[in-house]
Amino acid sequence: MVTAVRSHKGIWPTIDPSVFVDPTAVIIGDVVIGQDSSIWPLTIIRGDMHRIRIGERVSVQDGSVLHITHASTYNPEGFPLTIGDDVTIGHQATLHGCTIGDRVLIGMKAMVMDGAVIGSEVILAAGAVVPPGKVLAAGHVYIGNPAKAVRTITDKEKSYFIYTAANYARLKDIHRAEADTEGR
Repeated sequence: MVTAVRSHKGIWPTIDPSVFVDPTAVIIGDVVIGQDSSIWPLTIIRGDMHRIRIGERVSVQDGSVLHITHASTYNPEGFPLTIGDDVTIGHQATLHGCTIGDRVLIGMKAMVMDGAVIGSEVILAAGAVVPPGKVLAAGHVYIGNPAKAVRTITDKEKSYFIYTAANYARLKDIHRAEADTEGR
């Protein structure tokens, strides 16, 4: 399968063999992607000035941008990007130098900025914006700009995190099989 995976300053992405990466996705530099994850069309994952760590069973959907904040005199540690397990990242989401817990749903076109932290079992609504440094507590639904908690998540929603992660893991296997039969 042809993909735009390339090094930066001699550091290559580390991608588990079970991962599906769409041929139109771009993955650069210090990036680690865990087992059974999927990187869908036109996604950019750019670990060129800091590290990006993506857990297991993470689906990064079409057109998403994942980047970091480099270390500098303004921010000596910089902000890496860390994503836990069983996370679904909706179409065209932007995650920039933030930390995402386990079992999280990031809605389409949501934006999570530098130093923000999203706890586990969180739903971030489509179009929501998490400003720099904001912490979203576990177990809630957040909406708006800036993102605000509107309620706790239900047991049904808690079960959805695992369902959707498994569903995308199955879908990526279908795409991988088709790419193999097409000789890519």
